[in-house]
Amino acid sequence: MQDHQDIRDAVAALCQDFPGPYWQEKDRNRAYPGEFVAALTEAGFLGCLIPEEFGGSGLGIGEASAILEEVHRQGCNGGACHAQMYTMGTLLRHGSTAQKHLYLPDIASGALRLQAFAVTEPTSGTDTSRIQTTAKRHGDDYIINGQKVWTSRAEHSDLMLLLARTAAREVGPKPHDGMSVFLLDMRHASGRGLTIKPLRAMLNHATTEVFFDNLRIPAASLIGEEGRGFRYILDGMNAERILIASEAVGDARWFIEKATTYACERRVFDREIGKNQGIQFPIAKSYAETEAAALMVTKAAERFDQGEPCGPEANMAKLLASEASWAAADMCMQTFGGFGFAEEYDVERKFRETRLFRIAPVSTNLVLSYIAEHVLGLPRSF
Repeated sequence: MQDHQDIRDAVAALCQDFPGPYWQEKDRNRAYPGEFVAALTEAGFLGCLIPEEFGGSGLGIGEASAILEEVHRQGCNGGACHAQMYTMGTLLRHGSTAQKHLYLPDIASGALRLQAFAVTEPTSGTDTSRIQTTAKRHGDDYIINGQKVWTSRAEHSDLMLLLARTAAREVGPKPHDGMSVFLLDMRHASGRGLTIKPLRAMLNHATTEVFFDNLRIPAASLIGEEGRGFRYILDGMNAERILIASEAVGDARWFIEKATTYACERRVFDREIGKNQGIQFPIAKSYAETEAAALMVTKAAERFDQGEPCGPEANMAKLLASEASWAAADMCMQTFGGFGFAEEYDVERKFRETRLFRIAPVSTNLVLSYIAEHVLGLPRSF
């Protein structure tokens, strides 16, 4: 088991330039933390999974997990940029040689941002097989029509990974057949059939709705073979779940450290509140739950980096870490009492941010269904 302490120290040092007031101001104004993203890019952290031949660091999911965990443990938020780590995997594993040489070096350097991942639609939700956005071949182009929702960072990205139907759901032997994945250059598409509409949400996540109206894109935008797109993005879903789990662990550790410090300093009835078992026990329980979740994240990352199947581990890591972070958030809020609602302490901001992990990128109930069916062999429930 590697701790990657050198990476954690470097990330922690970078995060010192982005303290609570920076994030409070961004949250207050629903602004994108462009300075933070630029700093991570310049330090090479966002290109860590890109091979050295394309200008990246050539590191593994274990190192990427350490980066994102530390970002969150320092009170920052990786949601503004974490997609760049895992979405490029579809391009790296399934893109053509020309596509990789055209895009990966600029993604690694930060000259191009691949932050947008357009899969979810208003009517399909987590049933990806029912997406209705279509891509129809027309000569040397594809024509895209449809709508996506919860496409975060679309306003701050140059490239978008898009999943669309090139054949109807009923045509293939399996419901997920007939979907294709495209690397869409939004710099050329904006105003030519691509419309992005910001979607205001509970947290500052730069999320949007995206509309495609006869958008014409080059056929060279297709990644891999037509109709196999869902299989391609599945490769990246395990990486995504491991990295999101790492962020959740980072959040949980932030909440635990914050609550522990406050409990030792805050005095009520002439004694530190940390002397009360009603305060001690929830903090200790959160610590135990978080450390257990962290072990599963490490196991999942190790299997991924060794090229071994890791679906169960990735899903369990995401489940355990998201539950641990939410329990720690609630514990921290309760420890702070009324002051937990005050913006200056950052607890309420992180409380809102970490709640997302129980829903996205995959909901707790879907993870439980996956474990029940694919790990325990129980009958399929839907």
